[in-house]
Amino acid sequence: MSSNVSLLRETSRQVVAGASAGLVEICLMHPLDVVKTRFLGFYKGIVPPILAETPKRAVKFSTFEQYKKLLEYMSLSPGLTFAVAGFGSGLTEAIVVNPFEVVKVGLQVNRNMFTEHPSTFAYARQIIKKEGLGLRGLNKGFTATLGRHGIFNLVYFGFYHNVKNIIPASKDPTLEILRKFGIGFVSGTMGSVFNIPFDVAKSRIQGPQPVPGEIKYRSCLKTILTVYREEGILALYKGLLPKVMRLGPGGAVMLLVYEHVHSWLQEKW
Repeated sequence: MSSNVSLLRETSRQVVAGASAGLVEICLMHPLDVVKTRFLGFYKGIVPPILAETPKRAVKFSTFEQYKKLLEYMSLSPGLTFAVAGFGSGLTEAIVVNPFEVVKVGLQVNRNMFTEHPSTFAYARQIIKKEGLGLRGLNKGFTATLGRHGIFNLVYFGFYHNVKNIIPASKDPTLEILRKFGIGFVSGTMGSVFNIPFDVAKSRIQGPQPVPGEIKYRSCLKTILTVYREEGILALYKGLLPKVMRLGPGGAVMLLVYEHVHSWLQEKW
């Protein structure tokens, strides 16, 4: 009984720490999204991202810890454990977030078509009614989302934890924070570089098709190949700079906040 209580408490710590990491990351990085179009009201429209990203980050970090424990039990090497656990957490995260991504992209693309802007839930019901819950409906672009999150988390967690264990920790608190931030920044940047072709494929599949009524972009790998053949390799890296500007520092912030909140919860709870 006590072991079950201990497991529940540790899982709760991971969820709370992950949610805290997402909350802080959104609060710090949201102005970067807003400043591109306006200089006042930096936090306008921040509530929907908080509601979406906070539980997503809780899933990311808590499932990473659970997969890591399972792989350690299987006696996998530490270096491989971090990468595989990251990949597993990314796949789990993708399963949770993909329906929300479909709705978000649909609202962004079709906002000029609506005389009255539907709520998120109303638009989700429209998708389910017309296309269902499958790969043409609320889970459109599912394989691309799996690739996007799986590859990102594999690199993000794998690089961060392996390099953090190689570079000696500093006794100076400020230098230690800078050490972790630097490794986290590179982790987020590398994750963005490796996963952006899947991100491009996801946007093409979930976004409007070139010819109305015809589905050109359907599967992940076929979409990547089509974009490469028709538009060249650089088209698969379109939007990389703003993505790195967000996920480089944002990724570092999340890892720092998660570790500090988790340590604090272990001490206090």
